[in-house]
Amino acid sequence: MTLNRRPPLTRDDRELRLWGVGRALFVTFVAAVLVAGGVFYGLVYLLDFQEIDTTKKLDATTLFDLVKLSFGVVAGAGALVALVVAYRRQRVDEAGAHREATRLHTERFSQAVDKLGSDSPAVRLGGVHALAGLADDAPDDSLRQTCIDVLCAYLQLPFTPDPGDDPAHQEEHHRYLAFRKVRHTILRLIGDHYRRPRGTHRSWQGCDLDLTGVTIDGSLDFRGTVFSNGSVSFDSAVFSGGKVNFGGATFSGGTVSFSGATFSGGTVTFSGATFSGGKVSFGAATFISSMVGFGNTTFSGGTVSFSYANFSGGTVAFNSRLMNLDGATFSGGRVSFGAARFTGGTVDFGGTTFTSGTVTFGDARFTGGRVSFGDATFSDGVLDFGDARFTGGTVNFDRVTGPAPSGLLDTVGTPTSGAVVLPAAWLAVNP
Repeated sequence: MTLNRRPPLTRDDRELRLWGVGRALFVTFVAAVLVAGGVFYGLVYLLDFQEIDTTKKLDATTLFDLVKLSFGVVAGAGALVALVVAYRRQRVDEAGAHREATRLHTERFSQAVDKLGSDSPAVRLGGVHALAGLADDAPDDSLRQTCIDVLCAYLQLPFTPDPGDDPAHQEEHHRYLAFRKVRHTILRLIGDHYRRPRGTHRSWQGCDLDLTGVTIDGSLDFRGTVFSNGSVSFDSAVFSGGKVNFGGATFSGGTVSFSGATFSGGTVTFSGATFSGGKVSFGAATFISSMVGFGNTTFSGGTVSFSYANFSGGTVAFNSRLMNLDGATFSGGRVSFGAARFTGGTVDFGGTTFTSGTVTFGDARFTGGRVSFGDATFSDGVLDFGDARFTGGTVNFDRVTGPAPSGLLDTVGTPTSGAVVLPAAWLAVNP
């Protein structure tokens, strides 16, 4: 996924939009006159003056009052000029300080990037921490995003697979382990920074995160992270080992995409995660020889899509038995398994609650493996199996509580291959 971002307006940009001194003085003076006139006539109205007495003779008291008024006007005008000049000076000083901070940031950035390209693993690790520190101290969001982009780009670099610990390839093996250590350090720092509350120091929440095509071959802790607003991409990422934990993560806005990702080993868990807004996509993802858990996950808003996902092996669990947690809850928004392919392995929705919103399996294909909805709770009109096809494997709706999903009974008909187990109550209604 390509992240298209429009850089935010910086302080230097705002400085260029400052009015000239003459224009600023004119506008300020006119505004002051209007405000003073408004206050004067407002007081006259409130005090209910009916008319102003006039006299043809100018006495000494009146003349003195006019002189004081003239000097007051001149003093007020001078104060306005001083105020405008002081304001502009302050803005110029702020812009100068920002430019200086940006210059220092650029120098540190160049040094950190040079370290990241070093042949020494220790120096590269130092460059990783230097870039993370620069992102924390960046004077504006645009510079922070640049640091994050560089770290993500490093993760996307191709690398030679592990040749094993054969003594004949010991040097290549050590080089692989060193590169792996640097990559895992970056992933750990990303998790740490997305856990910190937004608006606090060292928080990266709201920034874009592009991990397209990244290989995650070890343990990664994303527990309690918050992906709100911004774009987060795991498109075509490969989860090939270890344990990746998104437990308790919050997906509350923006776009999070696992499109085309491959779960081919290890364990990936979303237990206790909340999908409450924005758009989350697992479209065309492939689940093979991996354990992916959605136990106790809440889908309460936004859109979550598993369209064209391929469940061809391993286990994908939405239930409590496999994850030792309560079942997932679909209570709002839209979750789509449209055109998903269940060709092997185990997908378990047991104990899951479908109470509102829309969950669709339209055009899904059940051709192998085992899919279970045992002990799930359905509400009327929430699930849709229109145009789904059951041609192999086992799909079990036994012990389900609630009415039959829309289109399921018509779609199932009399299966000639595979096995679709329906509750007796549904068969009694539609024998």
